[in-house]
Amino acid sequence: MYSSIIEFGTPQFGELISLRDLVLRRPLGLEFKSKDLAEEYNSIHLGCYNDHNELLACLVLKPINNEEVKMRQVAVFPNIQKQGAGTFLVQSSEVIAKAEGYSKMILSARLPAVPFYTRMDYNIDGDIYQEVGIDHLRMWKML
Repeated sequence: MYSSIIEFGTPQFGELISLRDLVLRRPLGLEFKSKDLAEEYNSIHLGCYNDHNELLACLVLKPINNEEVKMRQVAVFPNIQKQGAGTFLVQSSEVIAKAEGYSKMILSARLPAVPFYTRMDYNIDGDIYQEVGIDHLRMWKML
């Protein structure tokens, strides 16, 4: 496996959007709008690939301020979940975020994902809240 930063608007970016749509949006009856994607122009898009250059997983890093970056839209193809791609991708994103000068990663985790992030040393911050109709917890990690 390897990770790669994907440039906004490229064909690879389109693959990331398709994966996010499949895993994160469609199950909730949500669709991407042009406005949603335009807001990601300054974000870092990261893909995880196998040795055949096939996309396995993706995520987005959105700068919050000079110190914090938010991990968003983590998606792994359903047929390969729990096989290490998500862990590899999150670890890669931490390295990239630190290299970009960020010292803290924050995220909003769906409740079923909280144990995954806890195993990766993320801390819970606050109480359960709703986002897009789903229970989430805020989490963070110093890089």
